[in-house]
Amino acid sequence: MERVEVNEQHERLSLGDFIATQRRAAEMSLRQLADRAGISNPYVSQIERGLRKPSAEVLNQIATALSVSAESLYVRAGIIDPDEVRPTSVQRSVHADPALTAAQKQALISVYLAFVQPDGGPHPTPQPTPEAPAANEE
Repeated sequence: MERVEVNEQHERLSLGDFIATQRRAAEMSLRQLADRAGISNPYVSQIERGLRKPSAEVLNQIATALSVSAESLYVRAGIIDPDEVRPTSVQRSVHADPALTAAQKQALISVYLAFVQPDGGPHPTPQPTPEAPAANEE
């Protein structure tokens, strides 16, 4: 299965066009996507053509069926603001680990962000979390 890279052109696609592009890249028919997402074939067609605005729940089902992030579909549908920086599950896990010092957490998140955004795009600055000093900090 060919993976479609997110680039400037994909960022300009409408929600329906993006879903159609991802579906074709996955070599999936409309009917297959509808079956995997648990929604009707005509509804998927209407979403792809921009005639229907799906709910967040339907977008989540489509994202799962296409193996893409639901957040990318939410942004295209206008459900969430693309400029809103949200910590990922990795970032939340690092911040929650009591065995790490604040400096270690900052370093791990910086390395993680360098891996997931290697294109030199905007990198959200890792934000320290307000917390009590860890037991191994003095």
